[in-house]
Amino acid sequence: IMASVIKETQSIKEAVTLINTIDLNKFSRLISRILQKLHLKGERTFSEEEEQKLQAALSLDKHALSLMVETAAFILEQAVYHNIKPASLQQQLEAVHMNSDKAEIFSQAWAKNGHELVERLKLSIFTPKKLEYVGWQLNLQMAQSSQARLKSPSAVLQLGLNSEDSEVQENVFVEFNHQELLEFYNKLEIMQGQLDSLT
Repeated sequence: IMASVIKETQSIKEAVTLINTIDLNKFSRLISRILQKLHLKGERTFSEEEEQKLQAALSLDKHALSLMVETAAFILEQAVYHNIKPASLQQQLEAVHMNSDKAEIFSQAWAKNGHELVERLKLSIFTPKKLEYVGWQLNLQMAQSSQARLKSPSAVLQLGLNSEDSEVQENVFVEFNHQELLEFYNKLEIMQGQLDSLT
């Protein structure tokens, strides 16, 4: 028997209490939407406007809605990560005091969409981002006057990353001191050697 991966933490307890109060049809639609967006890391499940409409429709404040959506996403992520069987997922949710009708919605949604979700997540893990641009800047920091001849160099690399499902370029800045830069360069040389040996 598989150990339970859904533990009754304080936030899960609070979220389950909220989930148990939500209308069944509305909750079912909410779970469908979360499943559709789960593989898009860093992207919001609902827009600002949609969140406001949901707060009104579900009679929840911003914090309560956010807790419920994040917990539902967490439960589905755990189902993916641990490859939980739908029946086991339902039992585990009922064990943390989720109403059986709500637990069944999770279970049915996972049974219906689980395989497709796992495939989408695999794609987003294995082809997450492409390096489109590299920029660099070298900084020489003057030491104090007592050791005026010493300078500590540091380099800043700017990496422009693009993901296939987004038009927006993400910029990552990495700063290296002299030693770190040397180690990084040596690792790149090793990688280049390995790539050359394959071609």
